[in-house]
Amino acid sequence: MALKIEEESAEGVTVLRLAGRVTLGGESNQLRSKLRELLDQGATRVVLDLGEVSYLDSAGLGTLVAGYTSARSKGASVKLANLTKKISEQLNITKLVTVFEVYNDVQAAVKSFSTPPA
Repeated sequence: MALKIEEESAEGVTVLRLAGRVTLGGESNQLRSKLRELLDQGATRVVLDLGEVSYLDSAGLGTLVAGYTSARSKGASVKLANLTKKISEQLNITKLVTVFEVYNDVQAAVKSFSTPPA
């Protein structure tokens, strides 16, 4: 199943709802291009909703990290929401859970942008 990306805006935050597989090749390139496009357009607050992602390989993880790094270099933030059990396990195994801000749902991730850090 190819990757489907739906873009919406909530409270000034760009939410990308991903559905399908994020794997080496077209899918990871598609996500990388979309993130680059958003950052080039000036988006500074992005949430990736991974609830409908059926499979994420190492290239997909690399794409998430590259998006995070690109965002940080432009003063933007990328947060993850709605992780499946499998993706949550992958982030824990790779220790990427310490890099990304992860939220149980999109609403919590969006709200986190308006809450000042503790």
